[in-house]
Formats: sequence, structure tokens, C-alpha cells
Amino acid sequence: MFVHYLTSKNSQLRCEAVKHECQDYQTTIQVNPNQTYQKIIGFGGAFTEAAAYTLSQMDPDQRQTVLDNYFDPVHGLNYTIGRVHINSCDFSLGNYTYVSDNDITLDSFSIAREFKYVIPMILDAQKISGNKISLLASPWSPPAWMKSNKYMNRGGKLLPEYYEVWARYYVKFIEAFQKAGLQIDYLTVQNEPAAVQSWDSCIYTAEEERDFVRDYLGPIVHKNHPDVKILIWDHNRDILVERADTVLKDQEARKHVWGTGVHWYVSEAFENLGTLHELHPDKHILFTEGCIEGGVHLGEWHTGERYARNMIGDFRNYCEGYLDWNLTLNEFGGPNHVGNYCDAPIITDTKQKKIIYNSSYYYMKHFSKFVLPGSKRITSSGDNESLRHVAFKRQDDTIVLVVLNESEEDLSVKIELTEEHKNILIPKRSISTILYRG
Repeated sequence: MFVHYLTSKNSQLRCEAVKHECQDYQTTIQVNPNQTYQKIIGFGGAFTEAAAYTLSQMDPDQRQTVLDNYFDPVHGLNYTIGRVHINSCDFSLGNYTYVSDNDITLDSFSIAREFKYVIPMILDAQKISGNKISLLASPWSPPAWMKSNKYMNRGGKLLPEYYEVWARYYVKFIEAFQKAGLQIDYLTVQNEPAAVQSWDSCIYTAEEERDFVRDYLGPIVHKNHPDVKILIWDHNRDILVERADTVLKDQEARKHVWGTGVHWYVSEAFENLGTLHELHPDKHILFTEGCIEGGVHLGEWHTGERYARNMIGDFRNYCEGYLDWNLTLNEFGGPNHVGNYCDAPIITDTKQKKIIYNSSYYYMKHFSKFVLPGSKRITSSGDNESLRHVAFKRQDDTIVLVVLNESEEDLSVKIELTEEHKNILIPKRSISTILYRG
């Protein structure tokens, strides 16, 4: 039995079941469930201080609605993973750390600030999900006194004399979250280590990242928390291969590395993920951040299409999960302490007390609601360049095919699945999820 869920620009349909069957077909998509690839971890977004603070400005029932629509496994997006920042990021209310200046013992370490907005949001999301939310933690900058520029913003480097202290800092963070009832499952070395930003940032060369992981972070974290999975890079696709390969070809460093994190800015060179997989097939790839930049884009359709295009491209190249950036932002695309405003799938208008769903919310839903954790990517192929697609096989043997049509032409498509087939109309500027249960 085939079931077709559709979201299209030129209708009111938003991830709803339809009967868009047709007699003839213009093109074919063939799905082979017997050829499997990577296992999918899940989908999620970032619990930034900005997102948590924005929700705190809304009425309690509105805050609940936003969290339900992300984390409810039936009615929402079924998010199962989330990202948190270690210290402040640009989507914080200001620069902050967890220790007093020059405290190399880390005796003053405290995440008390996170109990005001961030941790309550995660705990509430976990209740809605009914399952543990897997958390990925990333630092944007060490404390200013550990850095070459003595400032959390505008780049700078971690000074070598603080490598060991900074590695212990991660352990302190993991253990503080554990005491709050939350588990850090994944850890990236540094958010965007090749970018000098006007906000919280810190620069590592590939060799510096390799040495820090090999000699300090890996041994110290894994001595205390052997199950935490460390990811390198956590930046764009353009130089993904050379950056990750520099670390992973070091036999001692790679022992501590679970995989590589990737962002979507600058480049849609999806094939770079496939190249990295071929070089290091035993290591994993996780999409750790992407958003639409330049403030809010209310009512825009290209934003959702960008989400789907990137997910399809990355999943077809061995990506194992997708983490969006801010779960929600206010009417300006903030707050952001340096004015780096962005968009989010859900905009929470704190002035008019309104919740606004962007196209990206529904496009994400076409993946996260149906491609359950534990699913495996399978082969899908076709000859129409206007259609992008990717297919999965869930643990209950349900086949999930996601098809993106960014063109201005309705296309009739024959879906071929072993001995089963169905002709389906894929409207222009739409996304479809087709489920098959034998």
C-alpha cells in the first residue's frame, strides 16, 4: 500500500495525505530496498539561549505548542536530538562562561545560568518526546583569558598552555548536565574552527585540531566518559575533506574521533561527504548546523526547498542525521548579541504573541516524521533532473521515499519498488513523502 504526503506552494496542503494518482507517467523513480547504506540517527534543532529565552516571553500554552510541534512523536516533527552550546554563542543574550577569570583549577565551574532558560526547555522537550533527547554539545569560544586575543569574539586561538585546562572544561560541562538529568552523547571540538566571526569564535588549523584531540581532548574526555562521541570540523562542506582527513589519517587521533560534523553555509558540494566516507568508511558524518541567514523570511518558499535540497544531497552521501540551528527565534530573527539575525522553521512573534510556521518547518517534517531513528538509506534512482529524491527503509520494513520538485512543472512519476509500482503526480514547487507498506 502506497500513501502519499504532500506539501506544495500552490495549495494549502502541508504534509497531508493525498490521492494524486495518474494514468500515464513522464519519468520513473526506482527504489531498491535490498541495497542499504548508513543508519539514520535522527533529526533535531538547537536549544540556544535565544530560542529558550524567546519561548519564555510567550504565554505558557504557546510555549507548549511550539515544543509539542517539534518533539511530539505523533503530531509534531518527532525530533529526537538537540544541540547545546558550551559557554555563549552568537544566539545568546551576551558573552558568558562558566568559570571565574584565570581559574585553572575550574573550581568555580557552574552552569547555573543554563537553568534559567535552556535546561528547562530541554527537560520539557524530553517529556513531550517520551524518550531521551540525545544531545550534541559544541563550544563557540573558550573563556577570553585562555585565548590569544583575550576576547571571546573575533577569533583568536586557544593558547597551548591552556589545552589541558580546556579539555577538562568539557568534562565539567558533561558532568554538570548529567547532574541536571541530561546526557551529552556527542561533542564537537569547536564550532566553525576556520571562521573569524564578530561573535564568539576560536580558530584551529587542521593540525592544531588534530593535536588537541589526540593529546588532550580525546584522552581526557574518554578517560572520564568513554561513551561520548567526539566529532571534528563542525563547519562547511567546501574544505571538509582536507580538514577531516588531516585528523583522521593520524592513527592516534582517529582513535578518539567518532565522526565529522558539517554545516551547509558557503557550499552545496554534497559529494565532499561521499569522498570523506570513501576515505574513512568506519567514521560517521552528522549535519550539525544550518539555517537561513539575514533575518526572518516569512512566507518564503525557497527556504523550505533549501532544507530539503541539502538533506537529500547529504543523506545520499552518507550523512546520518540532521540538526537544524535555532528551534525558534523572535520576530526579528533574534535575539543575537551581535545582530547576526537569522530565520528558523518556527518564528515566535513576542510582540503580537503569534506563532508563525515557515515552509522550512513543513519541509523538515517530510523527513523527521517518517524517517525514524534506526532507518537505513536505500537506493533510489531516476533520470529526471528536476526531481531530487532519497529513500529509506525503516526498522518496521516501511519504505520511505522523499521527492523534491523545485521546478515550475507538474511531473507524473512512476514509483517502481521491486514488483510494486504506482503512478503519482508530483506538483511543481512541492515536496512529497511516499510510504510503502507491503
